[in-house]
Amino acid sequence: MPTMEQWQRIMRDSITTYEELNEHFPGQHRSLEKVIATFPMRINPYFLALIKKHGHPLSLQAIPSIAELQDTTCIPDPLNEENLSPTPNLVHRYPDRALLLLTSNCAMFCRFCTRKRKVGNKNWTVDTACLDKAYDYLRENRQIREVILSGGDPLLLDDDRLSTILSRLRAIKSIEVIRIGTRVPATLPMRVTEKLTRMFTAYHPLFINTHFNHPFEITKEAAKACRILADAGIPLGNHTVLLKGVNDDAKILRSLFLNLLKMRIKPYYLFQADLTRGTDHFRTPIDCGIDIMRQIIGHISGMAVPTYAIDAPGGKGKIPLTPNYITDFGNMLHFQNYLGESCSYPDATK
Repeated sequence: MPTMEQWQRIMRDSITTYEELNEHFPGQHRSLEKVIATFPMRINPYFLALIKKHGHPLSLQAIPSIAELQDTTCIPDPLNEENLSPTPNLVHRYPDRALLLLTSNCAMFCRFCTRKRKVGNKNWTVDTACLDKAYDYLRENRQIREVILSGGDPLLLDDDRLSTILSRLRAIKSIEVIRIGTRVPATLPMRVTEKLTRMFTAYHPLFINTHFNHPFEITKEAAKACRILADAGIPLGNHTVLLKGVNDDAKILRSLFLNLLKMRIKPYYLFQADLTRGTDHFRTPIDCGIDIMRQIIGHISGMAVPTYAIDAPGGKGKIPLTPNYITDFGNMLHFQNYLGESCSYPDATK
């Protein structure tokens, strides 16, 4: 039997049941058993230790809430991924990009996950036959130049499995760029090894988007994982989800984005929470996000400013949401800058 790597041993010791949760955090209501039966729980020992150290901003992301079963607003598949899948687990929403879902597994089952319908679902599998259909579709649709690997978390696959998938994708001549979306640098950073990273370098151009939501997730272990990736020449971006009670505060997000930039990670998107069944309690008003962006744009380096966006319901795609700095249109446009100072600009004639 192959020797388990450190990250696999940590995963093995994750807590997944109400009894285990109550052992670590006494006083949990029995109703959480029903939540876990509907939306599985997994908290690995690494992230569990962070919760015990920092509390609320991290526990809300990992520990189930009865609010998940009280959500009557949201729907299981808000981005219409199932209807945009020409083959199982391949989502083709944009003309030149496709999303390939590789696993239902994650290092931690985030309570706000946009794919709660799939993640942790043992009945949802991705086998070789399924992947072969995806490769065939990608080969036949030559307008697809970029493939994004997601799940679940692709980095929960072992190195050999990942290498096989990357090799098959690289063999398709029309695919120019491969992108991987992963949360393991934040939730299980020891998964990022020198061996894994060396394998990635064989498949450039390859990009990785991480998923940090709070400065407390930036630990020395997380920084090391990202340093290994960046030192290998892998461009890093970050997706953050705006979450009520977790990071819906400009000071918190400024700190997060600046710290990411120091780790050579470009803050890429700040997402409005999706309309995913079981996550309504995480949603913030759009005005909240716009106000936060007003307190970020101009106040920190532009390199640290992400695009605030909503992934439109029904699979309509990402829509940027930005503060409006134009106060008057016409031949002379009037603006307010990030400090609220008025300025004007004579428009060019057509």
